[in-house]
Amino acid sequence: MNPVRKKRLIIVLAILLGVAATVGLGLAALKQNINLFYTPTEIANGDAPQDIRIRAGGLVKDGSVTRSEDTLTVDFIVTDGDAEVTIQYRGILPDLFREGQGIVAMGRLNTDGVLIADEVLAKHDENYMPPEVSSALEKTGMLKHYEDGQKEANK
Repeated sequence: MNPVRKKRLIIVLAILLGVAATVGLGLAALKQNINLFYTPTEIANGDAPQDIRIRAGGLVKDGSVTRSEDTLTVDFIVTDGDAEVTIQYRGILPDLFREGQGIVAMGRLNTDGVLIADEVLAKHDENYMPPEVSSALEKTGMLKHYEDGQKEANK
């Protein structure tokens, strides 16, 4: 093989190898940072993966919030109208967190089906609900019930 062609071939192969490595590293980084949203129904059906960080959301069930007396651990149930999932969070909850509130929690499912959350987000005003929670509640028919409750609370 001609030395000039050999040199060009090596350069082209090095460029292709570099591009492949860059794409591979980029995809690996994206896979680690992606947080898929699951409704309580999907979690109850076993569609959500265990030990992978996910987002789950719905309405905090009335009367379900229990706080530990000696730690910052809070347990509560989130529902979408069809199913419920227990969420355990250790830390200070957002000021807007309350029962009947639409929330999104990020964390990992344990083997008991409890979401061990490392972050809890509550809606920021009475007219806003996270899009994922809104669409999940709309599918189960709970969105109208929630909106009717909000109208009664605002009177």
